[in-house]
Amino acid sequence: MFLKQYLIPRLIQYVLVIFLGITAVFFIPRLLPNDPVLRTIAEMRARGSYLEPGAMDKIIADLQQMYGLEGTLFDQYLAFWGRLFRGDLGVSFFQFPTPVLDLIMTALPWTTGLLLTTTLLSWALGNLIGGFAGYYANRRWSRALDTVAMVVRPLPYYIFAFALLLLFAYLLRWFPVSGGARLGMRPSWTWTFVQSVLWHSVLPALSIFILSAAVWFQTMKLVVQNINAESFVAYAKLSGVREHRIVSRYVIRNALLPQITGLGLSLGLIFSGALITEIVYSYPGLGTLLYNAIVNGDYNLIMGITIFSIVAITTSVLIVDLIYPFFDPRIRYR
Repeated sequence: MFLKQYLIPRLIQYVLVIFLGITAVFFIPRLLPNDPVLRTIAEMRARGSYLEPGAMDKIIADLQQMYGLEGTLFDQYLAFWGRLFRGDLGVSFFQFPTPVLDLIMTALPWTTGLLLTTTLLSWALGNLIGGFAGYYANRRWSRALDTVAMVVRPLPYYIFAFALLLLFAYLLRWFPVSGGARLGMRPSWTWTFVQSVLWHSVLPALSIFILSAAVWFQTMKLVVQNINAESFVAYAKLSGVREHRIVSRYVIRNALLPQITGLGLSLGLIFSGALITEIVYSYPGLGTLLYNAIVNGDYNLIMGITIFSIVAITTSVLIVDLIYPFFDPRIRYR
């Protein structure tokens, strides 16, 4: 019953969302007014290259073949899926002839290391502290934390990130202004490199963590306060159940259910958050790569990054859906 009513529909939904998302990724860039072939020829001429009139058709044909723009739109669509199944995302236009997959694989660890870690950490700590703050809502520390969260939460992310940058990087000079590691260092599993990466990621991570944790704190606190007023909690207190058991097993556990759903949705915002975070701090991740691809009209790179984000987000939501029954027994016994 669980397999038929819960697991299979979600697996079908997973495949369908990826298929429709990738199809949209293929068609949308082709609606843009920029023609990458003509753009490349214009750039070659701007650099002073002499193009013989007779060789122009051959150059255009070669460029169309290289960029996957041969034939009708339907032919391009079929060829696109064929290349995708072979793991071939084409070459980058503005970093020619580097393959798109190589660029993504270079930038991906920076984005996942920073944003996935801060998203999960802010979710865990925000909900834990918010759960206790909601249960002990009348304590002084709970009201103080709530006041801080109310001040921080409405701040736009880019304003908060710039404020941290100005204070800790420009004025106090405690942290580096930009970059993912010290200039000139090659990525390696050495303590010197890891230390440099951690040092450069403090401000980007802090800006994401504080704002996200404030949101999780406030929502968890409100949910716990509502559950705390339920009759089954009052009954547990009157029955002499120990307080730590009421908090952990009855209140916070029930309050976590909507927060797990929220985690799945927030994982989907990782890539949109990457764009702003990495531009503000000049962080060498997918956000910076996507920004350069958009500015330079690099279709292949835009499509490659978007495909990765679609697959990653959909997979994250599927994983959250699959672990949800472990927290909510009503789904297991439905």
